[in-house]
Amino acid sequence: MAPLKTKVLTVSDGVIGGTREDRSGAALAELLSNEGFEVVERAVCPDGIDHVSTAISNMVKGFSGLIVTTGGTGFGPRDLTPEGTQRVIERSAPGLAEAIRAASPLGRLSRGVCGTVGSCLILNLPGSPGGAIECIAAVLDVLPHALELLAGKPDPHPSGAGPPKR
Repeated sequence: MAPLKTKVLTVSDGVIGGTREDRSGAALAELLSNEGFEVVERAVCPDGIDHVSTAISNMVKGFSGLIVTTGGTGFGPRDLTPEGTQRVIERSAPGLAEAIRAASPLGRLSRGVCGTVGSCLILNLPGSPGGAIECIAAVLDVLPHALELLAGKPDPHPSGAGPPKR
């Protein structure tokens, strides 16, 4: 089986401005690589609705796979990653966003969204390296199945799925 492809987008005025190192993007790329994903692109964009929506729109062109964003999901005035993502997604995936928020007590402060565009799955993750890793770990087990479904591959439901037996 070919590795699943992924792209990592860091949303940070500080990284763009050279005042902060992109530690969360690097941590996500390393984790996803270790989990068998092929990281085909890493990018950085400034905070802001237009910047995020443009960056994600560019990343989805001709791509099938996972796109994770890190940063801009909190309550700060420039934390607008969810709004930029919502401009682009075609279908929301609230179960993934809920699982991500439930990964830690601070997850309750996340406004991140998850959704799909064509055969791409987009996940908004926190900007701290630890938070990003903790949150993606909460959904990592279901990502291969979700990506196969988005790619239109015939795939039986994972074992244990389906109605309870009587």
